[in-house]
Formats: sequence, structure tokens, C-alpha cells
Amino acid sequence: MTNPNPIPNRLVSLDVYRGLTMCLLVAEAAWIYEAFLEASGEGSAAHAFFTQFTHHPWHGLRFWDLIQPFFMFIVGVAMPFSLNKRMANSGDRKKVTQHILKRCLLLFLFGTGLHCVYSGKLVFELWNVLTQLSFTILVTFLLIRQSWKVQLGVSLGLLALTEIIYRLYNPEVPYEHGTNFGNYMDQILMGQINNGGWVAINCIPTAAHTIWGAICGNLLLSTKADSAKIKTLILAGILALAIGYGLDLSGITPIVKRIATSSFTFASGGWAILALAFFYWLVDVRKSQSWVFPIIVVGMNSIFIYLFAEILGHRWLFGFVEIFSAGVLSPIGIGAHFIQIITALLTWTAMWYLCYFLYKKKVFFKI
Repeated sequence: MTNPNPIPNRLVSLDVYRGLTMCLLVAEAAWIYEAFLEASGEGSAAHAFFTQFTHHPWHGLRFWDLIQPFFMFIVGVAMPFSLNKRMANSGDRKKVTQHILKRCLLLFLFGTGLHCVYSGKLVFELWNVLTQLSFTILVTFLLIRQSWKVQLGVSLGLLALTEIIYRLYNPEVPYEHGTNFGNYMDQILMGQINNGGWVAINCIPTAAHTIWGAICGNLLLSTKADSAKIKTLILAGILALAIGYGLDLSGITPIVKRIATSSFTFASGGWAILALAFFYWLVDVRKSQSWVFPIIVVGMNSIFIYLFAEILGHRWLFGFVEIFSAGVLSPIGIGAHFIQIITALLTWTAMWYLCYFLYKKKVFFKI
């Protein structure tokens, strides 16, 4: 399936970047990675590969730890484009501000609501990416008219603040699960800590991802030559990687995704910036776009498919598909692990087709 000009008048590379990120998230909801992990033998190359699609238990960085930073960074990149368009259409900054406030409120409600779905009862928990995103979007919007130097300075200030409060709270072991400042704040905000180590105040350091995205978005909107834009992105990405991994390897601050340490934020932000540079070069500069359409249709309804996947993906759709996949494959002697893989792939395909159906009907859920 090809479309030489899938989405006219858009930064196609950003649509591809967003679409690929959402495809990966949907694949998790379809249990694809879990199915392959269970089918692969412990210690095998396949098992090691699919382990990269799970979060690192604490100190370290796996590929899956980059997905949330990518998502928050992409939102930042899109903000200058979307806000400029809204200002051009309405010319009223007050209306644009009201839209942003409404969007942040809805994201907050969606994020907290998902935790109620997970728990099967009313709860107040702030660990979902949408809840975190409601804060990072608001911070970025408040800075959007400032120079990139001010935006960068604020982002670095947020990271410095994170370093300071964690170290002041528990100087001996500032980044240990159960005794860190993030756990302390969760007790105040929610009366509990997360068993997996996630903390609500991750929204403070990870606001840097959305701010950096906005800086990169303004760069791509500028009149600079494409080569200069790509060079700037590559240099910025490499610098962020050097700082992040340097802090970790030197023993100053460990890379821990679950509490979004400054080293993690730098390292993951570096990868996010380099990924943008690559997609911009490949898709918008080299015009390699014949393959992007199936990916773009997922990214065009990103919030909708994320909510659908989280609420109905593995909670209902997987079981529905399994009725037919297991019903057909079990009687002919197909093993349980292979059936799980087939079911997961079919579940993912069904969710992709839903995005495609909405795209063809020109139905796009926006908040």
C-alpha cells in the first residue's frame, strides 16, 4: 500500500516518527513482545532481543525505556506547528490558551481514568504518561514564545532541580527505590508508592523532553538550510547522549527511567533528537515516502489508539481474537506459544485496521 503524498502540507517525517512510536505502543497492548518472550528460550538471542521491549528493572537503559520520551518529545516538536496554525486561523491567543488548558485537563483526566480502568475501581494515581504529558505540555506552552536559549535554560533548570531535591532528601542513597524523594511525594499526593518504582514527579525532569521537542520544532520551521537543521539536530543529540551516559558511567547520577534521573533524561532525549534528525533526513529531505502511509495512519489518531489499546487491546480484543485463532489452530496441532504469537499479531493488525478505517473516513480524534 503506497501513497506518494500521504498527508499534504505536513511535516511527513514527524507523522512517521509519531506513527512508528504508536505502532510500537499498540504492539505492546496486543501482547506481541510478551508472546515472543514466552516463546523464546531463556538465554537465546531472540529472548535477549525481545527483552529490549520491556522496561529495565532499575539502573540501565533498554530500547523500551525510550518510547515514553519519544512520545513526549514528539508532542513538543508538533507544538510550534499546531500553535502557529491555530493562531493563523483564529488570531486570538486567548482562544489558543483556552484550547491548551482544555487539552491538558483532558489528558490529565484520561491518564487518571486509565488507572481506574487498570484497578477496576476509582483510584487517584498519577503515573500514566498522559497525566505526565498534561504537565509537560503546559510548561512548554508557557515557554513557547521565548527564545530557544530561555527554553533550554528552563529545561536545564528543571533537571538541576530534580538533582538537588533527590540528593537533599536522601544524600546517602538518593536514587534507591522506596526511599527516594519521588516516593515521598507519592505518599503525599496519593498515599502510596508504586511497586514498580514509578513516581509522579517524573513530570518535572521529563518536561525537558517536550521543551526540547519544541526547540527542535522551531528549528525545523526556520528558514535555515536542511543540511544546517540536520547538523544542528545531530550535534545536539550527540551532546545530550554524552552528558547522559557520562553522568552514568562516571558514577555521578545513574540512568534510571523509573524515576527519570537527569542522566536518563539526557540520554533518552539524545536518542529522541537523533531519531528526529534521521526521519527528517530520510522522509522530508530525501523524499523517501512511498513506504510511510501504513505508519502515518496510526499516528494520525495517536491519542485515540493509545486509549483504545490500553482499555480494550489486551483486556478484550486479544481474548476475542484468541477465540478464533485458538479455535482454528489448536485442532490441527499448533502449539500454544505459536498460537499466542499469531493471536497477538492479529490483534495488532485489527487495531491498525481500525486506524486505517478512521483515516479513510477522515475521522480524526483531536483534543
